[in-house]
Amino acid sequence: MIAWLLALPFLAVGFWAFRALGRRDGRRSVGWLLASNLLMLVGALALLGMGLSGVAFGAPAQAAATEPNGTALIAAAIAVAGASMGAAAAVAYTGAAALAALSERPELFGRAMVIVGLAEGIAVYGLVVAILLIGKA
Repeated sequence: MIAWLLALPFLAVGFWAFRALGRRDGRRSVGWLLASNLLMLVGALALLGMGLSGVAFGAPAQAAATEPNGTALIAAAIAVAGASMGAAAAVAYTGAAALAALSERPELFGRAMVIVGLAEGIAVYGLVVAILLIGKA
């Protein structure tokens, strides 16, 4: 967590630098942006690997086996994030379609809201999975 807080000012400066570069030369800035995203992905995977193996915290292998499993917490975060993004995409499409249908036939309001509500259920399922995973940690 501290590594991310230390990296935050560098990310902010990089964002503003790419924004300024994008105003001058759009095509070249896209290449730099993709390269920096790849570099950040590699760094994030390295931090994740160190955190899961206990190297970043200096914990010996025997002590790590007796402590709570941090992998379940990471899995819970991934479950919530994935379900939320999936629900957002589903609600975006179904909500737009529901509004289009309601503009032509207002009596379809009940049916349209059921469809949008089903799309929201995806996020609820992700939250339930996350709660179950946190209970196992």
